[in-house]
Amino acid sequence: MLRTAAALAALTLSGFAFADTQCSVTIHGTDQMTYDLKTIAVPASCKQFQVTLEHPGTLPKNVMGHNWVLSKKDDLKGVTDDGSKAGESNDYVQPGDARVLAHTKLIGGGEKATVTLDTKKLKKGDDYVFFCSYPFHATMMKGTLTFSG
Repeated sequence: MLRTAAALAALTLSGFAFADTQCSVTIHGTDQMTYDLKTIAVPASCKQFQVTLEHPGTLPKNVMGHNWVLSKKDDLKGVTDDGSKAGESNDYVQPGDARVLAHTKLIGGGEKATVTLDTKKLKKGDDYVFFCSYPFHATMMKGTLTFSG
């Protein structure tokens, strides 16, 4: 009986751990100007969704910096154009840009950054894209985010 209770407790706890991992993801941006994920799915059950960007490379952020930016697909060009003008000191994101739904800070090799997205900003059926807004990186470093809300 005691073993059954312990096994049930372990299964219950592992279920909670699994639920937490559904509402978060880790993505890597490399010195080869790539992300290791091309798609991210956000379940409707998540009130918030956490994205952790890790840069496993060695190059500094002024040479091969990366961030993770989320916007609607149609806003990508405008966000990256305005981000380039905003410069490195603003993480290549125009301050106050309403088209940016979430973004991490700019990081270099060996660093990581995390952002938490309020899923109330997402709408089922809208086309979302995540990308690196460091100048010219979005040509290769981008993917799609879907929301099942």
